Amino acid sequence: MTRRELDAAGITDPSLRAAYTHCRRLNARHGRTYFLATRLLPVERRSAVHALYGFARWADDIVDDIDGHRTPAERDRLLRRLESDLAHGLRTGGGDEPVVRAVADTADRYGVEAALFADFLVSMRSDLHVTDYPTCADLRAYMHGSAAVIGLQMLPVLGTVVPRAEAAPHAADLGVAFQLTNFLRDVGEDLDRGRVYLPADLLAAHGVDRPLLEWSRRTGRGDPRIRAALIAAEAMTREVYRAAEPGIAMLDPRTRPCIRTAFTLYGGILDAIADQDYTVLHRRAVVSRGRRAATAAAGVVQIAAARWCARPARGAPRADGAAIPTKGPAR
Repeated sequence: MTRRELDAAGITDPSLRAAYTHCRRLNARHGRTYFLATRLLPVERRSAVHALYGFARWADDIVDDIDGHRTPAERDRLLRRLESDLAHGLRTGGGDEPVVRAVADTADRYGVEAALFADFLVSMRSDLHVTDYPTCADLRAYMHGSAAVIGLQMLPVLGTVVPRAEAAPHAADLGVAFQLTNFLRDVGEDLDRGRVYLPADLLAAHGVDRPLLEWSRRTGRGDPRIRAALIAAEAMTREVYRAAEPGIAMLDPRTRPCIRTAFTLYGGILDAIADQDYTVLHRRAVVSRGRRAATAAAGVVQIAAARWCARPARGAPRADGAAIPTKGPAR
């Protein structure tokens, strides 16, 4: 499948093919929901999405330092090196890291703005020293760089049937909705890393603060105030999904099934959180394999419908002026 994707995208340089393959593996290993949805894209566009995901994942892993071997200063140095490497890659197409070579090539092919990567890295760097967000506005400012720009980076790859500027706010909202979903799902794991992404003003409105969250995580016991705050965070997240949804119809019909599938699967994480009675501090909410498979199957049906609707009528002129044969063997 990797070779087919690279061939379809016209990526022929061996080192560049290896860089894209590396990004695809990162996506397959870490972004299960995202990767499943990506499989529904036109084959020639998948490598670009893998590159965008791979770069974001690489930066995120530097910041999170899952193994705990690096000091904040070491992580800052690695992030600055990545930033410098990316700036060089965007100028020249090169780069020391495979993820940089792949994403620089994608940015060049699709005209992804360099400023979007700069904003992303600003938010990544803030994760080295910011551990909570006093207000919803503070969190949204952070998510501009950590999430909204991801939707904006994706937009040129997905294509639109309206001016890109019209679809851009919805694409940004979808990136934010996905990240808010992750914040809810991972609230316990983030707390273990010393971070609280749920804004303090939302928590305080329900009598919740960091010590209460830490107590619940440590003891495995729930609290009605925490449950109420999580319900409020879920409602806020669903509101962002509603703002994002009109943008799906603005995309290229061939890419809509992918984004609709991602929209449904990430929304399903919110459903799973509610089904587990908001016990995210104690266990991770996941969408069942059966539901994931059913959603992906629905995406395949949407793809078939989009392709059928896009077919010229038999006997109608093709884009190159020739005619589609009205007779001949079925294929």
